Amino acid sequence: MNDDRYPGPATLRLPRASAPGRAGPPGASFAPGERLLWVALAWVLFAVLLFAGAGGFAGGLFTTIDDIAPGTTFAGDQTVEVTLDPEAHPAIYASADEPTDVKCQVGDGQDARIKLTRPTTSQRLSAGGTDWEPLFAVAVPAAGPYQVTCEGDGVTFGVGKELAAGAGPPAGGAAFLALPFLGLLAAVVVTVVVLARRAGARRMAR
Repeated sequence: MNDDRYPGPATLRLPRASAPGRAGPPGASFAPGERLLWVALAWVLFAVLLFAGAGGFAGGLFTTIDDIAPGTTFAGDQTVEVTLDPEAHPAIYASADEPTDVKCQVGDGQDARIKLTRPTTSQRLSAGGTDWEPLFAVAVPAAGPYQVTCEGDGVTFGVGKELAAGAGPPAGGAAFLALPFLGLLAAVVVTVVVLARRAGARRMAR
């Protein structure tokens, strides 16, 4: 209808009502409180993995020390029979309250293939409430029973393994150390993403 008394077509510019359940700016899929909850959960997970990793690594370390420490002990001027395996890197240890001269012998002293040498490390270890000092690394030709005799006043001797043989990280040590790192990485990523989305939502709401 063409009539000068009526204006031409008009465009409606009223704001469109928000769809039910979509309060807030477009793209906001979580409420602010829910987003912060994800950040909190991510850091709680990091704390759990940190304690789990530290506990697992420490447990493996103590297991390694117990495996190296002397399993057979005896007093000076005594002879004991122990099973020695060259693959296990056997060693003789001593524990004393004060410096004392000592000497040891493995076998009857006639087999040149049996050798006692000073250990590659002088590091001491503690196990079962006893401080042990490495005396000799023992080289034997084959695995089997051997007689070990040591002399030393007031000295307790023991047969274990060389410290160098178990100096590596405990089994699964790398995995235990990786757990806290992965937890930290996840917590940082979640925090950055949530804060970035919150900042974007604030800008869109202005």
